Amino acid sequence: QVQLVESGGGLVQAGGSLRLSCAASGIIFSSNAMFWYRQAPGKQRRLVAGLTSGGSTNYADSVKGRFTISRDNAKNTVYLQMNSLNPEDTAVYYCNTKSRGLDYWGKGTLVTVSS
Repeated sequence: QVQLVESGGGLVQAGGSLRLSCAASGIIFSSNAMFWYRQAPGKQRRLVAGLTSGGSTNYADSVKGRFTISRDNAKNTVYLQMNSLNPEDTAVYYCNTKSRGLDYWGKGTLVTVSS
């Protein structure tokens, strides 16, 4: 059974930083691409960052230069380091991966950035 568990969200002031973590189980983590999405109130869920098993990354334009996705295969964990946060980054952040043709999601962690 694939499980993704996010942590690290919280309330932060504009300009601050947070690091999100997503612990994965039930997959061969080192072989899976991992993704972070976010969903702001009243908006669609959107891709924030992705990291392939080979180490290639991609980012939404809105977070380039501020967010960094990384992984620790020994810990089956993917991270999202978020710097220079602004109120527009307020959202529920979800971890995602795909396995055997299926999408798997965590329950999300809330990030609130105050101005």
